[in-house]
Amino acid sequence: MNLRPHKISYLEVAEMAIAALWGNKLRSGLTMLGVIIGISSVIGISSIGQGVQKSTEESIRGLGTDVLQVMAGAVQSGGVSQGMGSVTTLTWEDAQAIATQAPSATIVSAYLQRNTQVVFGDKNTSTTVYGTDLSYPNARNTFPVEGRYFNNEELESSASVAIIAPTVRKNIFPNNVNPIGQKIRIQGEIYDVIGVMEVKGSQGPQDRDDAVYIPLTSMSARIIGNNSLMGISVTGIYIKGQDESKLETIKFQVANILRLRHNIDVPENDDFRITNQADILKTFNTILSLFTLMMVAIAGISLIVGGIGIANIMLVSVVERTREIGVRKALGATDNAILSQFLIESVVVSIVGGSIGIAIGVGITFAAATAFKFPFIVSTSSVLIGFGLSTTVGLVAGVIPARNAAKLDPITALRSE
Repeated sequence: MNLRPHKISYLEVAEMAIAALWGNKLRSGLTMLGVIIGISSVIGISSIGQGVQKSTEESIRGLGTDVLQVMAGAVQSGGVSQGMGSVTTLTWEDAQAIATQAPSATIVSAYLQRNTQVVFGDKNTSTTVYGTDLSYPNARNTFPVEGRYFNNEELESSASVAIIAPTVRKNIFPNNVNPIGQKIRIQGEIYDVIGVMEVKGSQGPQDRDDAVYIPLTSMSARIIGNNSLMGISVTGIYIKGQDESKLETIKFQVANILRLRHNIDVPENDDFRITNQADILKTFNTILSLFTLMMVAIAGISLIVGGIGIANIMLVSVVERTREIGVRKALGATDNAILSQFLIESVVVSIVGGSIGIAIGVGITFAAATAFKFPFIVSTSSVLIGFGLSTTVGLVAGVIPARNAAKLDPITALRSE
């Protein structure tokens, strides 16, 4: 009897492919593993990277991108730089001069900074203590939500008053204790708590809520004790402009004022450095984007490994099912039907594996966002790219095994054991 090829619909071919995969669940699951790991890694890394980037950007913008920061720089000795921060080169008087002589500066605030222990009762915590002036809350866009900030009289009299940030409150005060009016010790000195600052979150690795604020004069006299010959030494100066577009103008004005005050003739000998918050934000975003891209590329290698795994398993499957292929061809299955079935099997493995990988990647992102408290962002582009890649991997990996299956001679195949 002469058997003529029977045209089989793609739906029938797909049903046979799925039935074949379902009949070998363990093998199919192991084949998917490489794709699952690859897709979940790509989505997890890219989404976590975007979440961290968004969190840091919001934190920096919350503190203001229209702010310049002046820090003590390096001094020259015998033509040799002594390194950044080798001596204290800025004073409160420098800040006051900038406030009166730089027309583009709207807010100027000097501050002192030191890491030290803060004690309440039998509780203590290591934190950052800032000695500030009255302009600091406006310069850093951070204000008390309970109590108040110190006033001019307390600043001039070096009063022993303190404003604590939320992390310090959590670390040393029990939940049922109102910190306002309580007394804390900073380096053996007693300070009255008069306020609690608002929550500002983290800026990269730095917790902006782990801080205590006291008058600049109190900090200088009682904790630092390093007044310079030119006035009260400070760690740095924050300068705020009307908007980001004015920052370069302010930077030029501030540099010239400080050079005149510090008797500096050439810019190369500057004993200060001026940084731009907006530039810091751009630099950080660029670095993080490159790092995320690199990690995604590394994770993508597992997709290649997954594709090789699919190809290997499908080649083994062709050998194992040689007799089955021979029977189907003898009954009229066309080369195209055989080719389609094996391709569909390969693509189905990749699509199912990709879908599971997407779900796991989203789950990892959600868990990380919850644990580390950054925005939960799922990168739509990474999901689409991941799904497309998984389909492509399956298609490419299945081509050679599918062609091998389609080219089998039915007589030879039927003789196979």
